[in-house]
Amino acid sequence: MTAMLADPAHDDLLPAGLLDFLCSATPDAWVDWALANPEVLLIDHAQCEKKAASTAMSLLYRYVDQPLLLTKLSQLAREELLHFEQVVRLMASRGITYRHLSASRYAEGLRRHLRGEEPGRLVDLLIIGALIEARSCERFARLLPHLDDELAKFYRGLVKSEGRHYEDYLMLARRLAPSPIDERIAFLAEREAELITMPDTAFRFHSGVPA
Repeated sequence: MTAMLADPAHDDLLPAGLLDFLCSATPDAWVDWALANPEVLLIDHAQCEKKAASTAMSLLYRYVDQPLLLTKLSQLAREELLHFEQVVRLMASRGITYRHLSASRYAEGLRRHLRGEEPGRLVDLLIIGALIEARSCERFARLLPHLDDELAKFYRGLVKSEGRHYEDYLMLARRLAPSPIDERIAFLAEREAELITMPDTAFRFHSGVPA
């Protein structure tokens, strides 16, 4: 199936400001690649949900002196694990075996820009969390017009939850930063846009475009 340009009918599912937060829309070439790899799409999606829960839990353990962070990210971790379970069940119903896939360069490509000292490191982690959730949300919305009814219904619900996670991460970054972070957001968003528009040799949910 050939991907179309972004469907404005699905933009209203996205949180206000999300498309402006991201410096670049997902390329059509990635959508085509995803549709050509439906099994890998679901397997890597499951891995992304599990990793998102793990990332939230690691922040809970590291930053125990931040009550708002503890509350928001404990909720987020539970929801990400629920999504993981839902994807695994969906895969089983379609005869897809869950297996390990190598990670894309996406998350590590963002984390290489982390500042070493606190509170800058925490703020960067939260901004990166917001970027990953925002990109996930945007990609679910991009895929919606091309999916079967069952998967489209599932991904439509994920657009809402991932959008909420993006808002929570960004809110935490702004609340916990000692000074305005707009310049830091812009810098990391530019790095994120580079990663999703660069050539990749293997398809993943957060990969760039086919090499």
